[in-house]
Amino acid sequence: MSDPKAKPGRLVRSDVWSLVHAERAALAADLTSLAPDRWTTQSLCTELTVREVLAHLTAAASLNPVRWMLGVLRCRFDFDRQVAMRLAEQMGRDPDETLERFRRVITSTIKPPLPVLAMLGELIVHGEDIRRPLGIRHPYPVETVTRVAEYFAGSDLTVLAKGRIEGLRLVANDGPFASGSGPLVSGPTLALTMAMTGRTAYREEMTGDGVTILLDRSDMV
Repeated sequence: MSDPKAKPGRLVRSDVWSLVHAERAALAADLTSLAPDRWTTQSLCTELTVREVLAHLTAAASLNPVRWMLGVLRCRFDFDRQVAMRLAEQMGRDPDETLERFRRVITSTIKPPLPVLAMLGELIVHGEDIRRPLGIRHPYPVETVTRVAEYFAGSDLTVLAKGRIEGLRLVANDGPFASGSGPLVSGPTLALTMAMTGRTAYREEMTGDGVTILLDRSDMV
């Protein structure tokens, strides 16, 4: 049930969790019949296979703030090392177990010390990191992707996004998302979201004088 005190047009925490759960379920369904040899496909996420990205998503849904901090301390504040450690914990013996572990967290509301919108954003971006190389197309609700695009456009918390689009004007051609000022980058909300998080695979879906500028910043961290 929505919070009666919430401002009109704004998603409350429970609404965002519902979107997270729906997208997890959709991703699990998309991967249910994936051939064993395709789990080793290179994802859009640098140096990770699609199976490893899925394990990373499971880890994010299994890591509360206390476990997250213990991992940070164990890894001596090397955050990349912690990500790799937690990913390895969720891989399982084979792809079937990797997928089963992900299914178990579909309705989880456990998260590291991050906003729920960050969890939704990570799910959609990493979901595309998996789906795109596999040739899977998923019809994301434009309202959901718009909320994620708005979050990334205003934050560098989980990935450099706000800094990557500085000095550019991003305008969606399939929804209400718009942000910034400067050379134009126009395209589907999903393509803009992926580009602002450093993915270059959506180049052909975008137009405008700012496209090359944005994609040239893909290696910014």
